Amino acid sequence: MATRIFSGIQPTGTLHIGNYFGAIRNWAALQDEVDCVYCVVDYHAITIDVDPGALRAASRSMALDLIACGIDPERSIVFLQSDVPAHTELAWIFGCVTSYGDLQRMTQFKDKSAKQRFISAGLLTYPILQAADILIYRADGVPVGEDQVQHLELSRRIARRFNSRFGEYFPEPEPIVGKGARVMSLADPSMKMSKSEGESHYVGVMEDEASIRKKIRSAVTDVGLTEGTEMSPGVATLFEILELSCTELGDATIVDELNGEFADGKLMYSRLKDEVFDRLMAILRPIQEKRRALEESGTIDEILTDGARRAETIASETMTDVRRLVGLGSAP
Repeated sequence: MATRIFSGIQPTGTLHIGNYFGAIRNWAALQDEVDCVYCVVDYHAITIDVDPGALRAASRSMALDLIACGIDPERSIVFLQSDVPAHTELAWIFGCVTSYGDLQRMTQFKDKSAKQRFISAGLLTYPILQAADILIYRADGVPVGEDQVQHLELSRRIARRFNSRFGEYFPEPEPIVGKGARVMSLADPSMKMSKSEGESHYVGVMEDEASIRKKIRSAVTDVGLTEGTEMSPGVATLFEILELSCTELGDATIVDELNGEFADGKLMYSRLKDEVFDRLMAILRPIQEKRRALEESGTIDEILTDGARRAETIASETMTDVRRLVGLGSAP
């Protein structure tokens, strides 16, 4: 079992239920088990063109979202990545022990670079910064989605190469993959729920109820249901969201009931969608109310400042050791 975990989330876009069920609720559940360091990774956000004012506002907004979703700044360290500049210092050192070929082979680099006219060096090297984010806290566990395992493996290789060259120091972090890591789009269930594909492809955690109801009612299902019919991807996605919601609420009776109706060829998809909406909103309403109260309190800046101070304490200790191991600085 890990003793300290790190995870980060980019501030660009809207926090959606795929993020919540696939990551954030797992982050919250881990707070009673291990030391947790959670970060809004705003350095990563500037690998693409982004308005500075919008980035600053989005970073603060994402921190509000995380806390509203159950990340407790008393039990976890919550901060903005750029408030601890040691991340980028360690990233440079790690860049000197990272293979150029490894970076070229990263799936996300291939996907993102294919969509952009200008390909920044940061887009290529950001997995190195990601490794620094994790290892500067000497985290030995990382909650990840299934699509992030490749990046974590690179972080493990970087730690291994550093240790081989300069002496054993960094742990090789293990992935912690939770249930619900791949919630699919309601508009196109062949795709993972994503902000980048457009508003119809995700349900925002802070989204207006009327909008959420409309998206769920418009969700892709199938036609001509008969007994013994195989469940379509769209229907499976609705059942996945229902099951995740009911599990969190502590009552999965309706899931069993509707599964039985589906098996008998009697399920009304309108009822399934209504149940999904009701159970999902039972989770989202308290989160939305908590976020409004937190924003009105005006305490988020104080929370982030304190989180950065606590993170910096750990990071500076790591960098003192790393500089000594590498041979940097005037101190012996």
